[in-house]
Amino acid sequence: MSYRPDLPMIVQSDRTILLETQHPLFNEARQAIHGFAELIKSPEYIHTYRITPLSLWNAAASGMEPEQVSETLGTYSKYGVPPTVVKEISETMRKYGLIKLERSGDTLVLTSRDPLLLAELFSYKSIAERFDEPYRLKPYARGLIKQELIRLGYPVQDVAGYNSGEACPIHLREVSSQGRSFSLRPYQQEAVSAFYSGGETIGGSGVLVLPCGAGKTVIGLGAICQLQTATLILTTNTTSVRQWIQELLDKTGIDPNMVGEYTGDCKEVKPITVATYQILTYRPTSEDEFPHMRLFSERDWGLIIYDEVHLLPAPVFRVTSGIQATRRLGLTATLVREDGREEDVFTLIGPKKYEIPWKTMEEQGWIAEAHCQEIRLPFEAKWREAYAHASARQKFRIAAENPRKLEVVRKLLERHARDRVLIIGQYVDQLDQMADALQLPLITGKVPEKEREALYNQFKKGEITRLIVSKVANFAVDLPDANVAIQISGTYGSRQEEAQRLGRILRPKTDDNKAHFYTLVTRDTREQEFSLHRQLFLVEQGYPYDIIEMESLV
Repeated sequence: MSYRPDLPMIVQSDRTILLETQHPLFNEARQAIHGFAELIKSPEYIHTYRITPLSLWNAAASGMEPEQVSETLGTYSKYGVPPTVVKEISETMRKYGLIKLERSGDTLVLTSRDPLLLAELFSYKSIAERFDEPYRLKPYARGLIKQELIRLGYPVQDVAGYNSGEACPIHLREVSSQGRSFSLRPYQQEAVSAFYSGGETIGGSGVLVLPCGAGKTVIGLGAICQLQTATLILTTNTTSVRQWIQELLDKTGIDPNMVGEYTGDCKEVKPITVATYQILTYRPTSEDEFPHMRLFSERDWGLIIYDEVHLLPAPVFRVTSGIQATRRLGLTATLVREDGREEDVFTLIGPKKYEIPWKTMEEQGWIAEAHCQEIRLPFEAKWREAYAHASARQKFRIAAENPRKLEVVRKLLERHARDRVLIIGQYVDQLDQMADALQLPLITGKVPEKEREALYNQFKKGEITRLIVSKVANFAVDLPDANVAIQISGTYGSRQEEAQRLGRILRPKTDDNKAHFYTLVTRDTREQEFSLHRQLFLVEQGYPYDIIEMESLV
């Protein structure tokens, strides 16, 4: 194996990749491996990636061949690619599509180009009991069999097709209801086309991965208009439900009477219905059924859209397993799930069908150019003492609520006196204290929905330019003019939360298309440890974090 010191990468036999961040080819190499490798560590000089079965199956589902993956690795590797890794890549990727779920008349059958493999798999009781007779699947088990087989290392390619669903005529406007010219951006049309796949059975289920601010809602509208079918849209909160409805009425020609809201406030079931995950997973006690899950069967849905699919609750996974004949579209900025259920997303919603890197969007001007900085603060002596004697969980909170963060926030507000600033945190007590000290409006889960919407609207209009928000603003809050975010505390090491919070300020700006994301972290504490993990996904997307000591702030 020849040695090429001019290249930036080392591929190891355990399928990890070491990538030099200071190398001139770093960005090019990072972009090249992005489609089939996952970032797992990102210190200053060497980033570590891992090639996993799921990352390879997603690559295979997107049309990538094993030879392309190995060739890409070889292009950037100092020592070439270990032969064992080349073999594992080939064997793993060829498992995708080795087993197919197809339709034969009115029944679903499992097929394979390797009949002996099918016979072997049917020796497992958990597989055999899903079938009426060899290879003919029981009607309810379409999702369950896919879950069983991926656990055995055989991802099923489902080409059994879908129900058409109830017809729902709908079209995109050329001029929005607000009088603005409108059409899908090129990448939005590409995403819709990748999902639809010309109406063939290989399309109709899958996940589209795009940055916050890229217009995922608009892509959802494009998919509905492509399919012309009754659609159930599931999203994270009531604010998001109303933003979907607003976009539907603004950018499509749909009759308003055809659109329904299904939330704690209002329960309408219309040809296009927008609901929250919370209402679906509500039940009076832990022993009761989920009364609102019947929404999945109250109409003949032709499409279900899962907004922020990385947050899909477990009970909704269970229902989704049983509705595999309905087209399913997942929208997200990151496939990372903190509960590790990425395989269930792959199996029950579908593989990744389209992804566009954040930095590509930034270079094309579709999202703002973002600068990320981590500001490290010291502890005062009495807080350091409390921290020293606390439990591990208490340590994180004590560090997160460091009172000196107020001092830093004041300095940052002075620096960004003319900007639109969001101050984001995890702990309501901390946010209350910050709001009182700075005399700024505050939105938490306790604030009524109408009051929240009023504050959001004031912020959009520029009547207020600073807003303190809890994690209720992590998702689907559209504040296009926000260009500064100050994160004073977060949810432990949540990578998807970090991505969503940066996303609050990435909408393209009309003047200076720049955004600033500050994370305040107490030095040499568990908060600093967790912050490194939180940043992993964004570092993979090409957002380096500049480390600044509080003492150096002007």
